[in-house]
Amino acid sequence: MAAKKKAKRKPNPAFMKAMQPDAVLAAVVGDKAMPRTEVTKKLWAYIKKEGLQDKKNRRNINADEKLKAVFGGKATVNMFEMTKLVAKHLK
Repeated sequence: MAAKKKAKRKPNPAFMKAMQPDAVLAAVVGDKAMPRTEVTKKLWAYIKKEGLQDKKNRRNINADEKLKAVFGGKATVNMFEMTKLVAKHLK
């Protein structure tokens, strides 16, 4: 019996659509239009570089001044809440 060829997952076009970050988010990820996936990657790179991931509960992000503006003034958000808050800064 021949093995079934695994269907390659097609990326969702909505995720790949370039979004424009507003000025607040651009301070962290840059001001070029990019897909949401790229915005998330750059956010995590920034969080790791600045050491903002909570040491005890690794799902939480402790915001510095730049991220506090993105997170609507919150000092700590969890990673699931982060994506919802970041979406408000994309057009």
